[in-house]
Amino acid sequence: MLRYTINRILLMIPTLLGVAILVFGMLRMMPGDPVTMMFEGANVSKEVVEAERARLGLDQPIYVQFVKWLWGVVRGDFGLSMWTGQAVSYEIGIRLELSLQVAVMATILAILLALPLGTLSAIYKDTWIDHVIRIFSIAGLAIPSFWLGMIIILSLLTVFSWIPPLTFTPFLQDPKANLIQLIWPAMAVGYRYSSVATRMMRSSILEVMQEDYIRTARAKGVFERLVIARHALRNALLPVVTVIGLEFAFLIGGLVVTEQVFNLNGIGKLFVQAIARGDYTMVQALVLLVAVIFVLVNFLIDMLYAVLDPRIRYR
Repeated sequence: MLRYTINRILLMIPTLLGVAILVFGMLRMMPGDPVTMMFEGANVSKEVVEAERARLGLDQPIYVQFVKWLWGVVRGDFGLSMWTGQAVSYEIGIRLELSLQVAVMATILAILLALPLGTLSAIYKDTWIDHVIRIFSIAGLAIPSFWLGMIIILSLLTVFSWIPPLTFTPFLQDPKANLIQLIWPAMAVGYRYSSVATRMMRSSILEVMQEDYIRTARAKGVFERLVIARHALRNALLPVVTVIGLEFAFLIGGLVVTEQVFNLNGIGKLFVQAIARGDYTMVQALVLLVAVIFVLVNFLIDMLYAVLDPRIRYR
């Protein structure tokens, strides 16, 4: 197990290096550059443009730019934003807390809904309970999160004449104000999130219930509740854990429209702004951040497999 863990950690390095090379090269192949966009519409001389390109290091060969950027990443220095002039780590840091909290809250909500609903739907297959839960989950898949967010805001405004605060308050500074603002986007995102996990949970339990060891446990006279809790549920969780983990990683940078609806200045909004402005250093850092989160989540999922299913042993 220790050797497998070390190997998986070492494999993260070439994966992230490949992501860095791809995003760096693809951004340089795009037409135009940040300097041209920065001075768009302004009457500036060619000398000023060239001086700005030299200041940003864009006049150097691509391989030199890549080596300098990569060495900075290794040292924890992602450089300066080409648009704001602020440190990229600072720009990301002030927004990461918000996006991370929304993702965590949506994940908790999805788990609390998906595990019991998916289990009940499988146990009471083809009954009215199953039909209600399936309608609930299918509706979650069909309704876009941003549209549900708009309905939530309009409902709060119509019924209570109140809308969530527009200014983000850190959780440690004021937990109540923080939760009042972020619980609504977490609900809008978590509903769809839970629908995916509920469908997966139902299908997984139905599949596990057909296994020989389940029939053996029933033949021994084990109570049905214990059969489900001790034998079926743990094995059925494996694909569900995978879905939950990947959805969590996606939420860190994939809530662009939802953040716009709730006026949240998170990572998704920063992503759009950086791409629109041609801010190479910011885009590179954001893509690398999302890649790191995906790699870490996949690693944690693999480690959790051995805990959930004792039959899995990594050698």
